[in-house]
Amino acid sequence: MANDDEIYLIDMWRIVVREWRWFIGVGLIVVALTIAYLHHARSQWEATAWIQIGQVGTAPAGQDPHVEAFSRTVERLETRAFQDDVLKSVGVPVDAPEASLFRGSMKIEQLPYANIVKLRVRGYSAEDAEQLAKATATVLHAAHAQIAAAPMGFIRDRLAAVDALLKDAQERRNRLLAGNSGRGDQTALTDLAVATSDQDIRSLEQMRADLALRQLPNYTYETSLAWPVYVDKDRVFPNTVLTLGIGLLAAAFLASLAAVARHALRSHRLRSPA
Repeated sequence: MANDDEIYLIDMWRIVVREWRWFIGVGLIVVALTIAYLHHARSQWEATAWIQIGQVGTAPAGQDPHVEAFSRTVERLETRAFQDDVLKSVGVPVDAPEASLFRGSMKIEQLPYANIVKLRVRGYSAEDAEQLAKATATVLHAAHAQIAAAPMGFIRDRLAAVDALLKDAQERRNRLLAGNSGRGDQTALTDLAVATSDQDIRSLEQMRADLALRQLPNYTYETSLAWPVYVDKDRVFPNTVLTLGIGLLAAAFLASLAAVARHALRSHRLRSPA
């Protein structure tokens, strides 16, 4: 088998040497086409954004505190309407080539344990790619802010109601203390009422503290970029090294094929009767 392979390679080399004009000609044409493609192909850059999904810290126990579930957020990002809103926000026509590239290049990866959606988009310049990634986060922030408006309003109303109840309880306690006449039976009743009022005040203060704690940035925050958008320094398409490598392989293959075809044609003519 090794001898057969060696003979085959020697024969192939002889064919290439004999038909060197065809081999070099076809090879140069393929290489030239590869270089022309690299020169004229429209370059693309890719931007990566890490979007942190907002959450409301006072969600009921057992419920997802996020403003929107990860799966619904991914579906939202993939809708044509959402993508059109992103394009319009940066002044890109929805039927422009830039819009088609934005839609076709969007890649979404869920990182639920990190509370992050990883997003990749492309543009015909590094600036365009970065702008589209930031615009996607901005439009998503606006959509989630609208969803969170009702629960956040409810939380503010609840906190205001607790503050009002706490104020009333404190004023009632002060009145009880001020109205104590000092008589034994009256003092006992007053002490009982004050103790009850103190318990109510402590409960309301605990409730208010819990509501205030849940509104701290650790528990309640808006959808936003977790880190700055990253854009590759070099274009991601076309890949110069990869394209040249494929072009050289294609040139060698097609040039060899052309040399073999020319040799076969020449041999056929020599064997054909005059």
